[in-house]
Amino acid sequence: MKNDVLDNRMNLKNHQVNVPLSKLTSGSIKDKYPVVLDGGRTIIFISDKSKEAETRKKFENRRKRSLLVTPSLPLAPLD
Repeated sequence: MKNDVLDNRMNLKNHQVNVPLSKLTSGSIKDKYPVVLDGGRTIIFISDKSKEAETRKKFENRRKRSLLVTPSLPLAPLD
């Protein structure tokens, strides 16, 4: 059991030194910028505010692709 990988990962004396700070604060929205999409139904938090336009464009492209695959869903108006 000494070389068990799961036990070694869960050991706190080894854990916090090796894990980056961003991973330790998972779920945290500190230092992140909200991007409101889909008329307020979707909010994505990004760390770099300069990539807001890129994030919006990716979301719209992904949404359009998913509508092509599943046309039976009701269409919501695009902003």
